[in-house]
Amino acid sequence: MLMTEDARFGLDRKVRLLGPLPLDSGAELAPVDLAYETYGTLNADASNAILICHALTGDQYVASKHPLTGKDGWWIRMVGPGKPIDTDRHFVICANVIGSCLGSSGPATINPATDRPWGMDFPVLTIADMVRAQALLIDHLGIERLHAVVGGSMGGMQAVSWAALYPERVGSAVIIASAARHSAQNIAFHEVGRQAIMADPRWRGGAYYADDDPPSSGLAVARMAAHITYLSEAGLTEKFGRRLQDRDAKTFGFDADFQVESYLRHQGISFVDRFDANSYLYITRAMDYFDLAEAHGGVLANAFSGSKTRFCLISFDTDWLYPTSESRAIVHALNAAGAEVSFMELSSPFGHDSFLLENPQMNRIVDGFLRAGEGR
Repeated sequence: MLMTEDARFGLDRKVRLLGPLPLDSGAELAPVDLAYETYGTLNADASNAILICHALTGDQYVASKHPLTGKDGWWIRMVGPGKPIDTDRHFVICANVIGSCLGSSGPATINPATDRPWGMDFPVLTIADMVRAQALLIDHLGIERLHAVVGGSMGGMQAVSWAALYPERVGSAVIIASAARHSAQNIAFHEVGRQAIMADPRWRGGAYYADDDPPSSGLAVARMAAHITYLSEAGLTEKFGRRLQDRDAKTFGFDADFQVESYLRHQGISFVDRFDANSYLYITRAMDYFDLAEAHGGVLANAFSGSKTRFCLISFDTDWLYPTSESRAIVHALNAAGAEVSFMELSSPFGHDSFLLENPQMNRIVDGFLRAGEGR
C-alpha cells in the first residue's frame, strides 16, 4: 500500500491514543493526543523509518511550512529528497512532544475531567515520558523497529533516551549538541525564564486561556534570556558587535540603541505568537529533571549495557550550553558499555544553534552514518 493511501501517514496528522500513559511522577495521562508529520514512504517490512525528535521550542514541522509563521521547516536543510535524512530512502516521522502546544497533549489542551484547558493541572513530565508517548505513536504507525532516532539539543536527550529505554527498537541513534543530563548552569538559566513568565501578572497561575490574554511579556523575556545561550560570544560579536540600531549616536535612554538589543527583542516578540507560556514551563522542567544515569545507579554506562544500537555523537566547539564535554561523557559511557559509537566535534562560530544551520561537515557525517546502518 502506498503511504498516501494510509490516513495515518502524511502532513499535519493527529491521533488520540486512549492510554493511559504511566508517567514518571506516578500520574497517568489519558487520553494521549499526538500531532505529527511523516515524509517519504514506509517500505514493505517497515524497516526504513527514522524518528526525528525536536528541541525545546521545536515542533513536528521539521520539513514543511509552519502553519503559524509560514516559515520553512526548522530542519529543512537536513530533511528531504537527496538530503542527509533522505525522504527518498527513508520514512521520516516527527511528532510534537507531549507538554508542547502544537497539537499534542499539553497544558493548553482540554482536560477531559473538567472540559477546560489543563493549565497547571497538567502533570509534570520528564524526557522519558515524552519518549514513551512517541513509542505509542510508533506502535500506532505499525513500526516495530526504527532504523534511526535523530535529535539535537533536547531532541538529542530524547534520542539517547530511546536507545536506553527501547534498545531493541533502535538501530541507530544520532545525538547532536546534547547531553545525558542537565547541568546546574542550564537549570539556572531555565529558572530565570520560568520566573519571568510567572512574574508576569497575566500568567495568573497558568489560568489565562479563557481570557485569551497570555503572559506575553514574561514569555518574551524568557525567550530572550534563552536565546543568548544558543549563540556564542564570537557569533554575537561578528553579527552585531557594538553597532547601533538605525541611529548614528546613543540616545541616552532605554530604547534599543544596540543592534543586539533590537535582535533579542524581535526574538522575544516573535516567539510569543507561536508558543504557549505554560508549555515553556513544563518542557524546561522536563529538561531540568533529565539525568539518564539517575535510573541506572548513577552510572551512565549501565544505561547502555548490552546495547546493539549504533551511536553517532556530534558537538560544536563554540556551544557552551551543551559543550563537547557533555557529548564526550556519553561517548565514554558507550565505550564502557561496549557499544558502537562514532564521535566528532565540529568547528562553527554559531554556538548551540549550529545544529540548526547549514554545516556541510554535519551533513556528510549524518548522511554517511545513516547509509552505513542500512541493511543491518
